[in-house]
Formats: sequence, C-alpha cells, structure tokens
Amino acid sequence: MAINKAVASPSGIPSPAQSRAAANWGRFRNAAVLALGILIWWVSYSHLEAFGRWCALSLLHLPAESRLAVAVAFFTFETPKVLMLLVIVVFVVGVIRTYFTPDRTRQMLTGKRESAGNVLAALLGTVTPFCSCSAVPLFLGFVESGVPLGVTFSFLIAAPMINEVALVLLAGMFGLKVAAIYIATGLAIAILSGWIIGRLKMERHVEPWVYELKTDTTGASDELPTWSARLSAGGIAVREILAKVWLYVIAGIAVGAGIHGYVPTGMLAGLMGKSAWWSVPLAVLLGVPMYSNAAGIVPIVQALLGKGAALGTALAFMMAVIGLSLPETIILRKVLKPRLIAVFVGVVATGIIFIGYLFNAIF
Repeated sequence: MAINKAVASPSGIPSPAQSRAAANWGRFRNAAVLALGILIWWVSYSHLEAFGRWCALSLLHLPAESRLAVAVAFFTFETPKVLMLLVIVVFVVGVIRTYFTPDRTRQMLTGKRESAGNVLAALLGTVTPFCSCSAVPLFLGFVESGVPLGVTFSFLIAAPMINEVALVLLAGMFGLKVAAIYIATGLAIAILSGWIIGRLKMERHVEPWVYELKTDTTGASDELPTWSARLSAGGIAVREILAKVWLYVIAGIAVGAGIHGYVPTGMLAGLMGKSAWWSVPLAVLLGVPMYSNAAGIVPIVQALLGKGAALGTALAFMMAVIGLSLPETIILRKVLKPRLIAVFVGVVATGIIFIGYLFNAIF
C-alpha cells in the first residue's frame, strides 16, 4: 500500500499541495460567509417597511392615522434602510478608492489642460476620499504640482458634493432617477464652475506663499495593494465613514420624520413650490451658511418633497448645503484671497440656482 509522504516536509512546513488546499478552503469559506451575509442583508432589508409599521402600531400602540404614528413609522423604516445601504455602497467605494491615493490623483491631474482637465478633475472628485476638511492640503498639493487653478476648483467642488453617501441616500429614498439627476447636475456645476474660474485668470488672488512651496514626491510608493488589502480597505472605510455619519443620519431622519408627520403640506408647497419664483435663490441663501453633509440633509430634503416642495428647489437647497458649506470657505481663506473666494461662491451658487430653475421647469 503506497503511502503519500509528500503531505508535509520533515520540518513541518506545509507542502505545495497543502498550501493550495488551504488557499482553496479559505476562498470557499470567505465566499460562503459573503453569500450568507448578503442573504441575511436582503431578507432584513425587504422587511424594513413592515418593521416600521409594527413599531408604530403594535409596539407603541399609536393610532394608525395619527401624526406621531406617521413620524415614528417613517423614522423606524428609513434609519435602518439608510444605514444598511451605506454599509454595502461604502464598502464597494472603499475598494475603488484604493486606486486613487492623493499622490496618484495629483499625478493624474498634473499637466492636464483646462476643459479636459475640468472633466477629469470632477470625475475624480466623485470617487476620491476627500471632503471639506481636506480642502487646504489638496489645494496646496495641486497648485504645487502645476494643476491649473480652474481644474483644481472642479475637483474641490465635486469631491464634497458628489459622494457615496449622497448617492446611497438619494437612490434609497428617491430612486435611481433622482440620484442620476443629482450626479449629472453636480458634475455639470463642478466642470463649468471650474472652467469659468480658470477663464477669469485669478491666480493672483491665491495667497503668494502657496506658490513658494515645493512639491516633495520623495517616498511616494507606486506599489499596488493586493486584493486582500483592497478588501480590508473597504471594511475600514465602512467603519470610519459610518462612525462619522451615523449621528447625522439619525438626526437628519428625525428632522425629516418631524416634517413628514407634522408640517402642513400647504405651507411648504407655498414656500418651496414651483409657483414661488423666489424659492430657489432663497433655498440657496439658506443652504450656504448651514453646516451639514449628505447624511444629514438628504432625509430632510425627502420630507420637504413629500410635503410639496419642488424638486429643483429641494436639489438647490441640498447642493448649497453640501457644495458651498461655510466651513469649507473659511478653511479656503488660508490659501485664497477674499475676492477669489467670493467668485468661487458666486459662480457655484449661480450654477445651482440655474439647475434649480431648470428642474422646476422640467419636472
């Protein structure tokens, strides 16, 4: 009887056959865990609406037609729905983002001329892990590398305005059509605003010390991460982003639930409806000084639409809150002179107002 003695070496080191078997088992186990997780996620997600009604009517015994019951059902349905969607999408985007490190993003934009550079910068802004708090270091890195000023602004506008959180919330609450509209209009504003700023030739309104810096690319690594590292980055992104936005999600949905249950439809329709010509610029003026992100503002926008607000007005309000946040303009003052900041805010606000009127006319 032949005995296979190639199972392991005398030193205890696994043989090639053992290594392959262990790798195959690891892949099978990971695939099984992933499939089970997706199944559990889907079953839970498909019963969320019934869970919301149960909480309001059976658990709390609220009258079915009461305003409180409507608000509670809205809150208990939307909160887990949004958080569950975020887990899936943030994980996928976290993996994608491993292809776009700050150094690599800067290298992709370096040497690009305007127009084509504006488009590429806006597209990169939608998939890179940057927000308002990153405005100054990103601006410095781009300018030091010779990226045109207008191209830099296309990136800085798109990065906070169009992100996976906004995509998940819009798609989950309004459907893919509204999410696609928001992405398309956000990209258009980022591209056109950056192009206009570039045409105005306002480089002299950047603080002089910015141009005195030198880019240091030493230590930059071109080593590509393994798939295991990419998947790990997706898991880290889920933990980090959910830790940052879960409170905004709950607070935003809570405010939206209050509007959904208690604010009269006629009042909001009169303030933010199509018939009020001044509603779009007012929405932008109200949105600029506010500090929030997509996680906090989208549930409020959903409630406003449900009470009669026009789509264009609601989108203009959301874009102003996310894309023209007061903290970002304050941070940018470190590297920009007031006139360039005013032009930046004015150009973007004008684009948002135009988009608001356009969609109010179409929808």
